[in-house]
Amino acid sequence: MLDLKTSADGLAFWVLVQPRASKKAVGGLHQDALKIKLTAPPVEGAANEQCIEVLAKALDRPKSTLTIVNGQTNRRKQILVRAKSGALSPDEVKALQRRLMALAETTK
Repeated sequence: MLDLKTSADGLAFWVLVQPRASKKAVGGLHQDALKIKLTAPPVEGAANEQCIEVLAKALDRPKSTLTIVNGQTNRRKQILVRAKSGALSPDEVKALQRRLMALAETTK
């Protein structure tokens, strides 16, 4: 099951990235993390940048609201989703949780 944690800063969850994949895709679960396939190599932050781009699109959020807070140089990364301004509302948290759980249930 996907491990989601809410805090005053936002909603945090873990991802496992697969750099240099044949296509970009989000979905499926790897242990307690959301699996993300990236076409970018893990060089000079390219995979981290693409990870944020892919997640922002999948979650329908601006890239500026997503941050890698742990695992900058690791395949396993912790992502923090913040509100556009202020704090995440309870409705935003529920919507994000639903969308992340749906992504975790897909297989690509």
